[in-house]
Amino acid sequence: MSFIRVSRSAIRLGTSYSRQTWFRPTPVWIASQAWTQGVSRAKSSTSNYDTTLFIPVPIKTANNADEINVGFELTGEPLEKSEVLKALNRFYKRKEIQTLGAEHGLDNHLFHQGFLSFRKWIVESDVLPPEVHIMLSDILRGSGHVDDIFPYFMQHCKQIFPMLDCMDDLRKISDSRDPASWYPEARAIHRKIVFHAGPTNSGKTYHALERFSQAKSGIYCGPLKLLANEVHQKTNERGVPCDLVTGEERLYAREDGQPSGHVSCTVEMSNIHQPYEVAVVDEIQMIRDPQRGWAWTRALLGLCAEEIHLCGEPAAIDLVTELMLSTGEEVEVRRYKRLTGLTYLKEPLGSLDNLRPGDAIVCFSKADIFQLSRQIEAMGKECAVIYGSLPPGTKLAQARKFNDPKDPCKILVATDAIGMGLNLSIKRVIFNSLIKPTLNEKGEKEMDNLSTSQALQIAGRAGRFGTQFQDGEVTTMHKEDLQTLHDIIQQPVEPTEAAGLHPTAEQVEMFAYQLPDASMSNLIDIFINLAQVDSRYFVCNIDDFKFLADMIQHIPLNLRARYVFCCAPINKKQPFLCTSFLKFARQFSRGEPITFDWVCRLIGWPVAMPRTIRELMYLESIHDVLDVYLWLSYRFMDMFPDGGLIRMIQRELDLLIQESVIRITRLIRQSESQTSSGTSVSEDEIPRRRPKGHMSGLPKLDEMMDEVKVSPAKHGATSKTRQGDSESEREALSNHPLSNRLVQDGVLTQKMLDRLRKEWERQSGGKGKGYSSDNDGSGGNKPRKKRGRKNRH
Repeated sequence: MSFIRVSRSAIRLGTSYSRQTWFRPTPVWIASQAWTQGVSRAKSSTSNYDTTLFIPVPIKTANNADEINVGFELTGEPLEKSEVLKALNRFYKRKEIQTLGAEHGLDNHLFHQGFLSFRKWIVESDVLPPEVHIMLSDILRGSGHVDDIFPYFMQHCKQIFPMLDCMDDLRKISDSRDPASWYPEARAIHRKIVFHAGPTNSGKTYHALERFSQAKSGIYCGPLKLLANEVHQKTNERGVPCDLVTGEERLYAREDGQPSGHVSCTVEMSNIHQPYEVAVVDEIQMIRDPQRGWAWTRALLGLCAEEIHLCGEPAAIDLVTELMLSTGEEVEVRRYKRLTGLTYLKEPLGSLDNLRPGDAIVCFSKADIFQLSRQIEAMGKECAVIYGSLPPGTKLAQARKFNDPKDPCKILVATDAIGMGLNLSIKRVIFNSLIKPTLNEKGEKEMDNLSTSQALQIAGRAGRFGTQFQDGEVTTMHKEDLQTLHDIIQQPVEPTEAAGLHPTAEQVEMFAYQLPDASMSNLIDIFINLAQVDSRYFVCNIDDFKFLADMIQHIPLNLRARYVFCCAPINKKQPFLCTSFLKFARQFSRGEPITFDWVCRLIGWPVAMPRTIRELMYLESIHDVLDVYLWLSYRFMDMFPDGGLIRMIQRELDLLIQESVIRITRLIRQSESQTSSGTSVSEDEIPRRRPKGHMSGLPKLDEMMDEVKVSPAKHGATSKTRQGDSESEREALSNHPLSNRLVQDGVLTQKMLDRLRKEWERQSGGKGKGYSSDNDGSGGNKPRKKRGRKNRH
């Protein structure tokens, strides 16, 4: 072996040390130099990205006592770990090393995390690779320099941060500057784009659907299941076979079960591979939605149709036109005006006493809905109730009840769910509040005034062409909100500036191939962090996706199945729904089918009629669980085989909820009793488990007593109305025996009342005022047993 004379700086990786020494180039050194030169040729910097998202992959330490320590055999001496630790710390503190690390893709965070992992691996391993052992031994003996550690340190960093080796590939995969290129089938044809622009009740969707019905084949893409179902029904009524496709349902118009030429679907379910003559995309302005905007972008860019008819606000025209420039397609704009009059009143409602038939009060929380409906029915008026978490069937039933001229129900109390998807015969829209909770692009909850677009969408529901209330009116409940409403509607609608995007399953799969040890949530974080998007696009907030990914991360699922589960429509604020979803995933991972009997045990089917708002909310959460089952059943038919049976009990549950909503005043009164007794329930709270022995069977004594207390209403009317309501309730309680009131309210039967009297006497020692036992007068003299009060839910 020949010897060559080189400067120490040649082997110290960038230092200016000038002393000369004799150096024998070992194979390890030659390999490390070649590796260093190869990396230097492709310098990359992560300074533009959030490297805190790069989670280090754990490296196992070598602690096998039976393993031969080749490094020790070659050097003849063990490593003194305390001295090794000092050498490593000197290496870490050298500015030249940190600079060199930055040149190889290690910013301060990655350098620090990499060093901590490298140091732990060196110190805790009993047996190191021979070349590492020899290198450290040379440093400790003075024949090496701490800079010689760098190649092995970088090799370790590439193991724990595999993205360092494939950063260019990751950037290319996440490059979202030209999403139109994701849809080659749509780019292969020339499409005609027609934008039907106009306000609510202007006939824009009607004209688009006319063209849809006349075409040989067509697809309607709507924002809600209710709208998709309405188009499905009306198209079939016109004699044009039309299928229905939503996330949870498939209905075929043909008796043989074969697909028809026309299909009505929710926008997320649009088929971008099937060619159509006409496609209708409704509410195109929702392309800007922080959570769902990606679905409209996908439909706009990806539908394979000769004609694309877009319906929505004029504010989206400029963006759509600009997006179509990238595809080389022209946009024809057809503008529409409102067909009927709409007047913004100069006086607020002021009091619930001023309600008239055809009035719709719009709230932005369930609590307000429950309180207002309670007060309205206390005045002897019937009202319909509609809010977002009600099943579609219940919403339609309440809408029919309100619209029916022969039904005594002439007042509607609803959330902004009426803004789209329901045909309602409303004369006057009354805003109970103008402050609405919203989610921004970061998924953060904000409380702010309605936007002009939102206010116009809701207000536009007043008055409808072809109904008894052709011309509409709009006002507020409170005087202080009236001027604010007028100011909002006078402002121009903000233009739609960007379209939403979402990482596709294929992109996630390619990311996972490059980063096999990363979690699904971490893959998404890295994708979004690396993604480059054009100014006309933004990446949608996918916190719900990441929430589900983290929830099921510990469950062994293949990548595609994991991605599908993470796309499930889950409200993460419902603990029972989340728990059920987790059980679905765990059962799926075992390869055990999720059967009808299994689901019935999970939800406690059959269930009884709810007696409080909390129990109604529980039934709503059960309905959502069944929705998720049906959603999964269309994606994993073999593992969720009983979709038909599940749909049957879901319809039964829908009818039960409909009946409960009709009885909502009683539910509210009983819930208020719980609130007054200290068992209040927050608006978003859902029971974490099924109530045991409560929805059917004898209620507890304390619960019975709580439910006859009536608290005054809290919101939405004048103080005069509230005071009158409270006085009438006190008078009713004083003029009627408590037992009669319990029976009249349906809280208990006569047999239950007898048992109640006995238990009351036992607990009060026979001294309960106003209560006596009809059957057994000795019950109160028995020793009182200590009873534990169980949590009802």
